[in-house]
Amino acid sequence: MESRVKGLLESWSPVFRIIILAMICVLSVLIRVFSVIRFESIIHEFDPWFNFRTTKYLTERGVYAFWNWFDAESWFPLGRAVGGTIYPGIMLTAGLIHSSLHTLGFPVDIRNVCVFLAPGFAALTSLAGYFLTKEVTGRSEAGLYAALFVGIVPSYISRSVAGSYDNEGVAIFALVFTFYLYIKSVNTGSLLWSAAASLSFFYMVAAWGGYAFIINIIPIFVVGSVLIGKFTTNLYVSYCSFYILGSLLAMQIPFVGTQVVTSSEHLASHAVFVFLQIYVLGDWIKERAGEAKFKFLIKLLVTSAVSLVVVASLYMTLSGKMKWSGRSMSLLDPTYAKKFIPIIASVSEHQPTTWSSFFFDLHFLTVFAPVGLYFCLIEHNPGKLFVAGYGILAVYFACVMVRLLLVLAPAVCILSAIGLSETLHRFTRHIKNYKEWAVYLSSKPADKKPKPEYGYPLELALIVIGLVGFMSIYYINHCVWVAAEAYSSPTVIMASKGYNGERRIIDDYREAYYWLRMNTAQDARIMSWWDYGYQITGFSNRTVMVDNNTWNNTHIATMGMIFGSNEEVAAQNLRKIDANYVLVIFGGLSYYSGDDINKFLWMIRIAAGVFPQIKEEDYLNRGQYRIDSGMTETMKNSLMYRLCYYRFGEVQGHNQGSGFDVVRHAEIGEKNIKLRQFREVFTSEHWIVRIYKVLPEENRDMIKPRSTYTSKNKEMKEAGLTKINLSQN
Repeated sequence: MESRVKGLLESWSPVFRIIILAMICVLSVLIRVFSVIRFESIIHEFDPWFNFRTTKYLTERGVYAFWNWFDAESWFPLGRAVGGTIYPGIMLTAGLIHSSLHTLGFPVDIRNVCVFLAPGFAALTSLAGYFLTKEVTGRSEAGLYAALFVGIVPSYISRSVAGSYDNEGVAIFALVFTFYLYIKSVNTGSLLWSAAASLSFFYMVAAWGGYAFIINIIPIFVVGSVLIGKFTTNLYVSYCSFYILGSLLAMQIPFVGTQVVTSSEHLASHAVFVFLQIYVLGDWIKERAGEAKFKFLIKLLVTSAVSLVVVASLYMTLSGKMKWSGRSMSLLDPTYAKKFIPIIASVSEHQPTTWSSFFFDLHFLTVFAPVGLYFCLIEHNPGKLFVAGYGILAVYFACVMVRLLLVLAPAVCILSAIGLSETLHRFTRHIKNYKEWAVYLSSKPADKKPKPEYGYPLELALIVIGLVGFMSIYYINHCVWVAAEAYSSPTVIMASKGYNGERRIIDDYREAYYWLRMNTAQDARIMSWWDYGYQITGFSNRTVMVDNNTWNNTHIATMGMIFGSNEEVAAQNLRKIDANYVLVIFGGLSYYSGDDINKFLWMIRIAAGVFPQIKEEDYLNRGQYRIDSGMTETMKNSLMYRLCYYRFGEVQGHNQGSGFDVVRHAEIGEKNIKLRQFREVFTSEHWIVRIYKVLPEENRDMIKPRSTYTSKNKEMKEAGLTKINLSQN
């Protein structure tokens, strides 16, 4: 009877696996749609707005127009040739899905396709994690654990919630799937699997600049395998075919092009390809020349090859024909960006990762992953060695840059799945032998039979299984909470709670962008810090001076110089670049800490690298950054300070005096700011977005703003906020 039940369960196990995988895929999607349920179907963050705008252009104008599009509404007066300066993978994917749905008779709006694209690919990433883990371990249960972990890990959720239409939303699937196909090609030696891995790598190159991680970790794995004596013909065939086909395909992406040859990020792949040819040639010579002659010859070949590679690399690098990108140098040297490229260091996601971030984004996986790493090293095969190397390298990169927790997450999920699977397998084997234990314990000492093979006490096995189950459930609960509370709020829509616990929606960004769209000329040019460029163009359809592409450091430094200059100098420079309006973000009234005053020192540092008259110390009082009475004269007269705090001295805060900045916890030092070169034309409800018009030089003194200050609004008063209604006359 027992054997029949066991046989029945085994025959139904594929069905159970499919059902479980389907449930995991559904969970992967549902956990990412809190933002749509709580707010609405909207594009999040900053970069996704450019992706959405280009995708919309693609669907309306076609692929050829998309490739040849010159965007005159960005980087005025330079503009941007879009087709050759982007990774087009996500746009082409969304466009293809949109076109397919319309062909099948589903008239879905392109915005909804973009909003739900990342959750859909999260389900595919879960499947890719399952196949990779199963290929590595040969265990379906380990694959199911990996699929669950990958589908709900907070680090991946942060970049793949509904509305997060960013490159990483599809690139992480390509990353994991490429690794699966490559390990499959190593295990089988099949050119077909290697070609499939190259095609997946091609999609990764088209989707995200993080493809450099793949083209470095695979060569490291190949060299490591050779050095520890694990070289096989399968390894040689898989890498050589992947390298040749993958490199040729990568060159077809215009933004990458010849960087495959000229970029130092690809150097490891070239060097390992040459190394493999020398190694195989050495083996061939060894078989025919004998041991003594081979040793001399191999020393000569290795020395010559290493010297050639080193000399060629130095020449290419020093001559400028082969360069490391700023972001790559920041990974190799964490202090590089702060010293030489402040625009990279100024981005929050490029900062080093704290321990709290590791636990918040990975939770109990930080405990499970070392266990999986241990099992990969003691019972290794090519796949397990690859996953172990992937995990170790990803930990380093994630420590250097918090954004790369996203790359670490799949490795940690797979290692954790291996660790849990192996642990549970060892303890559940004892429970399977409970009958043998019952006989052993009930028999008399004189006639005791041999102990069962797996001798864990039953109580210990149950405790371990229960503990693992509890930690897994707690991890799932944490992931759901993080998805709902931390990663599901769009940047353009913020939620806050009043003193009575009431939930309020702060919609200042869209309020301001809509005002720009409806109240400014079609050819109006908006000057702001680069963070908001994509959103201004996407929402308002207006031309911006700089945006999040950050390709021209001098142009961005010019914006920083203008914000750091006094009003007259700033206005003169704004007129030279034909800027009509200036937009600043201010959170001193609404507890919004991500405002321009907090970013101002980074603007100064970036500007100082191009304009020697801008000096950071001029804005600091004895090394302190202050906005109160202790601030420096340069800080007080800067355009950023004057535009952010204009008329702020009139505002009576909740339980504080007038002009109290709740973010900096200080009362501003200059309350009576009078603008001479600018006119305030819009301030949003919570004062988060403020827009000023640059006055023409000849009549700037003739136009005086009129405003009405409303202080009796009961709702705003309860929230500790005030509202300004500005006359547009």
